[in-house]
This record gives sequence, structure tokens and C-alpha cells, in this order.
Amino acid sequence: MKKVKVVMIVLAAAVVIGCGGFFGMKALLSSESKTTKIGFENIGELATQSAYCTQVNVTDASREFNGVTIPFTQSKYVYSYDFVIKAGFDFGEIEWEKKGNTIEVRLPEAKILSNEIDLDSFQVYVEDESIFRQITLEENNEALETLKQDAQDNAVANGLLDNARENAQTILRGFFASAYDPEDYDIVFLDK
Repeated sequence: MKKVKVVMIVLAAAVVIGCGGFFGMKALLSSESKTTKIGFENIGELATQSAYCTQVNVTDASREFNGVTIPFTQSKYVYSYDFVIKAGFDFGEIEWEKKGNTIEVRLPEAKILSNEIDLDSFQVYVEDESIFRQITLEENNEALETLKQDAQDNAVANGLLDNARENAQTILRGFFASAYDPEDYDIVFLDK
């Protein structure tokens, strides 16, 4: 009889602890990071223009059978990020030469120097995930790379590289004006 009481008390305590743990349970997310490689290098970049783009992405995944989407297997994310795309020149590739009263500056083609995601700008509009088809980290990373490339393509299509060249000419005119009197010298920009 005493053993039965002890077993009943232990079982009751286990049920109470189990229920308390289940109902008091919270989702826990843990993340750890570690630097595995670091390196530094000298750069001589002349960033002369930046573009700010907001890109919206729709990531959609579902299971199909014979080309037909199976109901209740669709996962979908709709979100946006802001991007900062900088364009300019490698300063070491800019060449100049003084010829009489003319300074000839040879500029290479403007290029993209960086394309950065503003992580603080992240906005989620739709986040529906099916238990039958989750969007993998690899798929999400591919979508993010596409989003980044689209932002860069949009910036270039809207004149980023042209504006970078024009602004570089303005900056370099000011640079040469500090050493050569603009009244006495003409500055000519040529393609390299």
C-alpha cells in the first residue's frame, strides 16, 4: 500500500512537471558564429557614385506531381531589402600626363566597387511555410544572390556607371586645380 502511494505521488509529480514544462515551453533559438579566416589587403579605390535600391523578392516553393502542384505543399516568402551599390575606379588604373598647357587624364571604365545589403532594412510581407515543403537555406541564399544582382543591374541600367564617371571627372578637376592653375591648363579626359 505504501509502495502504491509512493508510485502514485511520483506519477502525479511527473504529470504536473510534464504539463508545466509543455505549457510553459517557449521556442528557443540559438545562434553561434566564429571567425575562421581573416585577411587584409591594401586598396586604392575611388568611389564616385552610389545608388540606393529597395528590392522585393518572392520565394515560392511547392511539391509537384506530373506537373501539377500538390495542394497544401506551397511555401512562400515575400520580403524586401535595401541595397547600397557603389561605383568608381581603381585609383592605380587612372593615368595622367601633362602636355604643354593640357593635362590628359585617361580613365578606365567605371566599375562596381561594392554591393551591400542593409540588413536593418529587412521587411517581411508574407511568410507562409508548409510542413510538407520548407524553403531550404540554400534556396534562400540563391534567392538573396539573385536579389542582389537584380539591384546591381537596376542601378547600372539607371545610369550608375555614367554618373560615376561624371563625378570622377569633377573630383579629378578639383584635384588637379589644387596643383595647376585652371586658368592656365585645360584638363581633357580620355578613355583608357
